[in-house]
Amino acid sequence: MSGAALYALLRNFADGWGLALMMGVFLLLCAWPFLPGGRKNSEAAATMIFKDEDDDR
Repeated sequence: MSGAALYALLRNFADGWGLALMMGVFLLLCAWPFLPGGRKNSEAAATMIFKDEDDDR
């Protein structure tokens, strides 16, 4: 397989299935915070930096 043929094959894949795969991953990551239990995890992540704030008093 020549370099040009390999390039054309990979470009066709990226234009079709690769784009669909990236779109699916993007939509999954956008929906991730709205899954059940997401509020608890988001709250824990938002307050994590304050966990050790009162330990030295």
